[in-house]
Amino acid sequence: MLATVSTPDAVSPKDRFVTVYGRNPVLEVLADESLTVDKVVLAEGARGHGVADIERLARRRRVPLQRATAERVKKLAGNGKQDQGVFADVVAPRKRTLSAALDDPSLRRVVLLDGLTTPANVGMVLRTATAAGVDGIVVPRRGVASIDPLVVKASAGVAFRAPVVTCGTAAEAADALSAAGFRLVGLAADGADTLFEADLPEHVVLVLGSETAGVSPEVAEHVTDWVSIPMPGDVESLNVSAAAAVVCFELVRRGL
Repeated sequence: MLATVSTPDAVSPKDRFVTVYGRNPVLEVLADESLTVDKVVLAEGARGHGVADIERLARRRRVPLQRATAERVKKLAGNGKQDQGVFADVVAPRKRTLSAALDDPSLRRVVLLDGLTTPANVGMVLRTATAAGVDGIVVPRRGVASIDPLVVKASAGVAFRAPVVTCGTAAEAADALSAAGFRLVGLAADGADTLFEADLPEHVVLVLGSETAGVSPEVAEHVTDWVSIPMPGDVESLNVSAAAAVVCFELVRRGL
């Protein structure tokens, strides 16, 4: 039986939503009837391309439309250069905090992102891990690309319904998951076993580090097993999203 631990993550409204900014991305989510949009916030005095369409679609879908100063929109959107004076909070039904995830006894297969700063990689990992049926994908608020329109695009929209788990840092997540009884497995070219031969437990955390720095030292201290992906061809390493596909679908192959 796994241990019950307390985690340092604080609950925030952002833990329920994926915030999309920019006029075209906001128009796209408003036009998608399968998505639940909590609210749209427009900068005061916003005019020009797309604004009238955003207002029209928000009214048609009965989505609350709020006005705020341009400075407030920039702060809430989290991107002062590309928000274009508008953002929308889209309900992400499977998004939750790490503490909430650890309270769920069905949490078994977890992917932890550590230092992935390229939005395209984060988006593709979200799509792959969700397709493989993992129970949680830990996307720390610091040190990893936030789930923004670039991540959403790379995930082909899967980011909205991915089982995202939020926390402060990857190190905090590693500490809490380890304390709860999960075994952390990291990828390394010189891993003691290959992924296909390693003993993977039922409650496992697959740690994905950045292509340049790998797994951070703070997270590595919690890793109990290092495995490699066998590559008989003359290639040094895989893109992290490709590696994620290999490890996640190895879980599927094993029926874990």
